[in-house]
Amino acid sequence: MSLRLRIGARPSALALAQAALIETQLRTIVAGLDTEVIAIRTSGDRLTSAALAQVGGKGLFVRELEQALSAGTIDVAVHSMKDLPAVLPAAYQIAAVPPREDARDLLITRAPGGWEALARGARLGTASARRRCEALRVRPDLEVGLLRGNIDTRLRRLDQGEFDAIILARAGLKRLARLDHLHLLELDEDAFVPSAGQGALALETLAASPPGLAAELVAAIAHLDDSRARAETTGERAFLAAIGASCASPIGVKGTLSGDTLHLRALVFSLDGSHSLRDELTGPRAEAARLGVALAEQMMARGAAALIRDER
Repeated sequence: MSLRLRIGARPSALALAQAALIETQLRTIVAGLDTEVIAIRTSGDRLTSAALAQVGGKGLFVRELEQALSAGTIDVAVHSMKDLPAVLPAAYQIAAVPPREDARDLLITRAPGGWEALARGARLGTASARRRCEALRVRPDLEVGLLRGNIDTRLRRLDQGEFDAIILARAGLKRLARLDHLHLLELDEDAFVPSAGQGALALETLAASPPGLAAELVAAIAHLDDSRARAETTGERAFLAAIGASCASPIGVKGTLSGDTLHLRALVFSLDGSHSLRDELTGPRAEAARLGVALAEQMMARGAAALIRDER
């Protein structure tokens, strides 16, 4: 009798492509595995006209998937890691973090030439406070407008002339094979520090495996865990939780693992982008969570606490 696994994901093209990738990988591990991808529309998918901070934050993209896990209608949820809140409810766990894609942001313009080709006062589209602040440091003359929706919606609005440029994560464009025929500029991670978890996936399950999930499937999901991606994102998420950031906080944090050494760097802005603070910390991979907390405390002592307090 074949084993069966129900995989939950949001209904966007990117989320379903990510779920299909995990589905394929699990089938190579478990011979004869019967899989089903179940699309679950989240509150974040329905509320596309307002900034996330105004309608409930990052949890809007995961709540219904977690409810499906609790109800037993799915066995595992596949998320973009950066959509997850920094601290999960105790009932859930990140069972695996597969190998991470390139975490960099891309500037996508209607015409070639990158930043230099944009006219003074050109309109930039993004839903991210972090990207807005980072972009305005390069081009303070830009007019930044709210741009939400899936990748194809954002690219279409750029093509239709609503915006002269947009910023998207390279990982999502690659997973959807949308990198060709676009005017792209790769943004350096040092200046455009990515969001925590950007480029990574998270496989979420119940913290206590449900009776219906066979031990072989639990082991197969765990097999997809990549030690590099796990260490980097553990440090990033620990930093985010410790610094007390909200989904509206303009904060970037990126971990880079080299051998057994993890390097964390972070960039924190005031909400209006007028003030910023940068810092970094290096330590052993085994202490990724402690490093994230230590970097947050180091930055809080240097003034990050005031930036975040002013935001609130």
